[in-house]
Amino acid sequence: MLERSEHDPGLVSEAPFDGALPQPLVCRAVSAALDEDLGLAGDITTEATVPADQAAEAAIVARAPGTIAGLALTEAAFKSFDHDATVEAAAPDGSDVEAGRTVATVAGKARALLTGERVALNFLCRLSGIATLTRAYTRAVAGTGARICCTRKTTPGLRAFEKYAVRAGGGMNHRFGLHDAVLIKDNHIAAAGGLAEAIERARARAGHMVKIEVEVDTLAQLDALLKRPVDAVLLDNMDPETLAEAVARVDGRMLTEASGGISLESVRRIAETGVDLISVGALTHSAKTLDLGLDFA
Repeated sequence: MLERSEHDPGLVSEAPFDGALPQPLVCRAVSAALDEDLGLAGDITTEATVPADQAAEAAIVARAPGTIAGLALTEAAFKSFDHDATVEAAAPDGSDVEAGRTVATVAGKARALLTGERVALNFLCRLSGIATLTRAYTRAVAGTGARICCTRKTTPGLRAFEKYAVRAGGGMNHRFGLHDAVLIKDNHIAAAGGLAEAIERARARAGHMVKIEVEVDTLAQLDALLKRPVDAVLLDNMDPETLAEAVARVDGRMLTEASGGISLESVRRIAETGVDLISVGALTHSAKTLDLGLDFA
């Protein structure tokens, strides 16, 4: 797989990121993206203009500063057309790069590089944009003890990759879907007939490995929840003063999570209330793609 280049060891400014993407997920996503791009006729431009046996080298270059994520998908896109193609990472996933810096060098058949280029960059630019925004949030709360996490507000079909990008940017993942944790929200409580009923039913149904979190909007709702402690409480759309009071009332009995319209401008103040987690939907639904380009040597 990808290895860090020895040519520019100064690119990584944070602790090394040791995450990995399951190869079957990578292969399926890249295959679907290539099918969409190639259609029924394939890359008619490249096949008409570039000899089949021509070799080429290229560099993926950052055109703006940011944090890298998604190189495994980039590599898979090129190897789909040339199994012998190589991708040497100068800035592995989780690395910070400046504008103009080389992210990776690619070598192989010219046709493979040209045909796989757009899919390779689409994944890399999108995921790097998420990692870049996540890095900004994590730096904004540095030293407070609060952790930044994502939500389920992801691009359909790309959740695993976008949540991976959050980790590459220094954040952590909330639940992956409706299947791996219980999150009782206001509508669940209303439909169940009350907070106590919702919690009792969840406990009766959930396995011993499944965490239970409950959303509250007010301190009165929190007080009711504290009579029936669960694993975590989601403190939704509370101002910093109310959040600080909520954290004090919880007093370590469960994890506290702040959520709701949190921006880069407000996140530090939210973190200083003492909450354990801050969930930010914008990490995945509003991240700007990082501008990266492929330049032939």
